[in-house]
Amino acid sequence: MSEQWTAGDLYEPYVGRWSRLVAREFVPWLRVRRDCAWLDVGCGTGALCQAILDLAWPGSVSGVDPSEAFVARARERVKGADFEIGTAVDLPFPAGSFESVVSGLVLNFVPDHSRMAEEMRRAAKPGGTVALYVWDYAGEMQLMRRFWDAAGELDPAARDLDEGARFPICNPERLAALFRAAGLQDVQSRPIEVPTVFRDFDDYWTPFLSGQAPAPAYCVSLPEAGRARLRERLRETLPFETDGSLRLKARAWAVRGRT
Repeated sequence: MSEQWTAGDLYEPYVGRWSRLVAREFVPWLRVRRDCAWLDVGCGTGALCQAILDLAWPGSVSGVDPSEAFVARARERVKGADFEIGTAVDLPFPAGSFESVVSGLVLNFVPDHSRMAEEMRRAAKPGGTVALYVWDYAGEMQLMRRFWDAAGELDPAARDLDEGARFPICNPERLAALFRAAGLQDVQSRPIEVPTVFRDFDDYWTPFLSGQAPAPAYCVSLPEAGRARLRERLRETLPFETDGSLRLKARAWAVRGRT
């Protein structure tokens, strides 16, 4: 199974649309003063950068991501920010370049969590803010939790691919410990919950056919019969409203600290 991060337009209906809602709660929580320089590490298609531009009155916004396709999508969608190709463990910026260094939904996909946290701290000015958020994969990121629970019932091998099991760092205590180990001070964590409302089953199911991110990659790796069984299992177990819509919630864990 190959996890792809190559098509921003396919990623958007999967989690991009929900990430934007989390970003709009996350940015005001940081209480960064106006006219500051911001860096978004692992900016993806630019959801967090757009929230910063909309809500934080920044002096400048920069985004960095290793995916050329995602950066191209961000440049197309987000006006007023600068985007570069680069990795979270080797940021292409001098030390102390930004008052606020943030990241959304990236940490768990970076093999060296400590290195990423240290690089974020390095890029921040003295007294700057370093913060990030990740999905609560093991708990209340319900659109994924429902998927993996159904997949695991039908295919025991899916349990090893479940993001809840693969990403134990996505936990408030572990996130806070990571930030403290990176030398950050005044570390705080909090949950951010947003509604995820799907107009019907297809609105929920179709994004899993994109191949973008772990759950969709698993879905498209199945033979047609296996994918059909999973689809019908989800159709049977999801809590639809009488009008056919589906109302779930998505929880993210956020953490912040200061240099």
